[in-house]
Amino acid sequence: MTIKHVLFASRELAESLAGNPYMAVISITDPGTPEARLDPLFRHVLRLSFFDAVPADEYLPAPMPGMFDHLMAAQISEFVQALHAAPFDISTMVHCEYGVSRSAAVALFVEAFSAAPLAAREFAHEANQWVIDRLLHVNPELSIDIPSQPTRDRRASSARDQITSETQKAA
Repeated sequence: MTIKHVLFASRELAESLAGNPYMAVISITDPGTPEARLDPLFRHVLRLSFFDAVPADEYLPAPMPGMFDHLMAAQISEFVQALHAAPFDISTMVHCEYGVSRSAAVALFVEAFSAAPLAAREFAHEANQWVIDRLLHVNPELSIDIPSQPTRDRRASSARDQITSETQKAA
């Protein structure tokens, strides 16, 4: 296993972290917003821009502007596959604007693909189902289990401390 740890976070937290060449980043922003300002020491970065949305009708003509689509799912799959095949250990952090649904969905995918542990997995219960479905369409052999809603609040569990610790471990 090359991917050793998977994390998900908000854009604000991702932008505040010191870079680490042994941590890859999947950076998700809203269409029309600037790219996240990530430390240049993060060498492996995939940047995507799509809304945190689920279409009201999955039979609408695709692609819908600003929606997560099969091309983006393929980009994530190829990026994660390349990371997992690398000759060195690496952690993977996924961020989106608030660190709740898009990043959780992609982090659950990375976990399923790599079998690496997902930090704060219990807080991925709001993962965007549309994103998960598109990722599974590209990788039908995988199974992604969305955790049920936890009884405690993520804010109380010091997510920043956990991600900072994982960043330092990967160094």
